[in-house]
Amino acid sequence: MTKKIIVIDEGTTSTRTMLFGADGIPLGSAQREIRQYYPGPGLVEHDAAEIWEATLACTREMIAQAGGAEHIAAIGITNQRETVVFWDRTTGEPLARAIVWQDRRSAADCAALKDAGHEEWVQAKSGLLLDPYFSGTKIGWALKHWPQLKEAGERLAVGTVESYLIYRLTGGVHVTDASNASRTLLMDINGNGGWDDRLCDLLGVPMGLLPEITGNTTTVGTTDPALFGGAIPICGMAGDQQAATIGQACLSPGQTKATFGTGAFILSASGTVRPQSANRLLATVLVQEGDVRSYALEGSVFAAGSLIKWLRDGLGLLASAGESEGLARSVGDNGGVYLVPALSGLGAPHWRPDALAALSGLSFASGKAHVARAALEAQAYQAHDLKSAFAADGVDWAELRIDGGMAANDWMAQDLADMLDLTVERPDFVESTALGAAMLAATGAGLYPDLASAAQAMRGTATRFTPALDAQKRKTRLAGWQSALAKVLG
Repeated sequence: MTKKIIVIDEGTTSTRTMLFGADGIPLGSAQREIRQYYPGPGLVEHDAAEIWEATLACTREMIAQAGGAEHIAAIGITNQRETVVFWDRTTGEPLARAIVWQDRRSAADCAALKDAGHEEWVQAKSGLLLDPYFSGTKIGWALKHWPQLKEAGERLAVGTVESYLIYRLTGGVHVTDASNASRTLLMDINGNGGWDDRLCDLLGVPMGLLPEITGNTTTVGTTDPALFGGAIPICGMAGDQQAATIGQACLSPGQTKATFGTGAFILSASGTVRPQSANRLLATVLVQEGDVRSYALEGSVFAAGSLIKWLRDGLGLLASAGESEGLARSVGDNGGVYLVPALSGLGAPHWRPDALAALSGLSFASGKAHVARAALEAQAYQAHDLKSAFAADGVDWAELRIDGGMAANDWMAQDLADMLDLTVERPDFVESTALGAAMLAATGAGLYPDLASAAQAMRGTATRFTPALDAQKRKTRLAGWQSALAKVLG
């Protein structure tokens, strides 16, 4: 158990590589920011070549810290989900910008498919709704509108970010893991289903472009020895939200986690039985070990950390993201100010890609502290809406385990507990996404007999926040939120 685990954590705003001991203790990290491109309203893109170069640089730093490739047992990869990369099979070079999960360019296509009555059977097959959030609609749009993809012919390969990185790392292995595949709108998630002919046809995606679907702890290949001075097995992959759920050891039915990163994503494990939702929540593959798939029920909020970043960079209200906590504490209440953060539409349970953000309740008495507080309060309100939807689908949260960059904010963590009337638990090591990928890689490398054993051994200690808000104050605040939300929903 002396060898180390490398985790490549490719997020929306940065690429990071972390070094872990086999016991789950973090030993080091290297990080590079990733530029986001906004070519038009609702359009978000990445340069996949930049992602690859940042991945190489960060991974080399951590391998050097470990003493060389011979000291690494395995590489795990976790990634921003739904983002799509288009590349040349012969060179590995991108053929177009990557379309990011936040991108809404396929909204009209999704609306047309809904109007044609396709959403019910699509949800039955894929577990997902017809929304531009998911990968399949982005691929279909790009194949119709970007001539260079048509011109590439058989040289064109398509995949989500982990698929692209594996291709580059191995020199040509074209695979994706079941958790990422389940976020494409192209996979039959029932039983051991794979890419589905009917779904692919509906969205205009030829199956020949897509990678092979594998398990999350499967060894998919080894790195090209020229990259890191030796061949290292790649044997742990998962989309970031599934990885965070695993890192929080939420593997048994009903165990629930919320990750507050760029967006906010809440998953509740449901075991080997695929969940069904009547409240516009999503069924997704949590993890596949061998041929056995486990599922989760999921609700996604599109603006969490990105909202604070917008207050800082877009409006100049904050000098740093961390300033939001002090501002929230500096005022006794929100002063009647509510912020509905529909900066790229509204996710679950509303699924309104056309919704626009709104700041309401302003007066001359309002200051930037009230706006900052309203932005943090919005996280608890959105979580409350999702808690109600989960409960209506028969999934009650006994407690909530939180992680991600925003979870380090003590004020927000306590506000979540207050507004949800629920104990909130935050691990002392909040980077659960990377830790979950480390658990998968350690399992795949044979350091643990199964994922449950890895999760039990590698998850650390946690801090608990308990509800302390008067019930009437909670009711009053929620009523104000519902009023503000109703105006946005029209």
